[in-house]
Amino acid sequence: MSKKVFIGTDSGATTTKLCAVWENGEPVSNKVLQRSTSSEKGREAVIHSWITGVNDFLAQNNLDWSQVAGVGLAIPGPYERYGVWSKTPNLPASFSGWDVYSDYKAALEKPAGRALPLVVGNDGNYGGVAEARLARGETKASVLMLMPGSGLGAAFVGADGLCLDGDTLAGMEAGHMAAAVHMLGLSGKPFSCGCGRDWGCVEAYTTISGLPQLLAEKIKNHPGHELATSTASPKEKVLSLRTRAQKGDALALEIFDFQARVMGLHVANLVMAFDPGIVVIGGGLMDHEATTPEFRERYMRVIRETAVPYLWAPQKNTVKIMPAALGELSQAIGAALVALYSSRS
Repeated sequence: MSKKVFIGTDSGATTTKLCAVWENGEPVSNKVLQRSTSSEKGREAVIHSWITGVNDFLAQNNLDWSQVAGVGLAIPGPYERYGVWSKTPNLPASFSGWDVYSDYKAALEKPAGRALPLVVGNDGNYGGVAEARLARGETKASVLMLMPGSGLGAAFVGADGLCLDGDTLAGMEAGHMAAAVHMLGLSGKPFSCGCGRDWGCVEAYTTISGLPQLLAEKIKNHPGHELATSTASPKEKVLSLRTRAQKGDALALEIFDFQARVMGLHVANLVMAFDPGIVVIGGGLMDHEATTPEFRERYMRVIRETAVPYLWAPQKNTVKIMPAALGELSQAIGAALVALYSSRS
């Protein structure tokens, strides 16, 4: 009998990534397949991209549709209800109200020749599922994951291996909690956030989205820095910071150290709330291809040093704070794992 596989589809505004797991949860491949999402061409083009991607992944791994036992779809929020997009940043306005679940499920039925179980969820939450499986090993430890990138993804994974979605599918939108920056000497008006909240979202102080505001604040301490007089665009300036930090630039290091301290305080807050055994830090700053070991170690060290003093005594000795390991594979593998876990319930 052919081995069953569960497909994971991780779709963003521009790129869709695909992977799969076997029935034992092991990845079919350690290479993610990437395709253009084609969101600018409309809903049908997106569905076509997903189905074509699954076809290509199966072909590349010598699999066929008869082996597919379930599919998971990881997509950004927010949602009107399960599987239905609300107004989502970076996606066409016409996608608001789109019942992605029903349309993808119907499209999968054609090449499969039968109805396939489909689960749909938040991409950050599903990434946490994959990283949690790897981080916890044979234990049942609960896992908190934070993924700073363009925004701040967050996930909490319980002992059952599944993520916390919440009653309105907005569970673990932890990037939009208020940041305790008053403890770090930053005063004045809170940074603005794309979500519209005015209380100073953690996301605005820890990710690329808030870097222009953070650069404008921190460059006051470095009036002679070349970025102070540079004619480059704000985007070009902030995208240069990671490279500058890895070359020892004092301004860039101050900025990333500040982001790490904000993250450390946030970790402490969330550990107090969820009491996880493991905290995983992912995102672009943990990307092995884009950052040096020294940069990653410094960022993680500052997070730990900031978080640990605020934990309860037992937590200080037991909570592990560690870097993510799966990179761009995490959300596609997580979607496949949720499909697998759901098939067992």
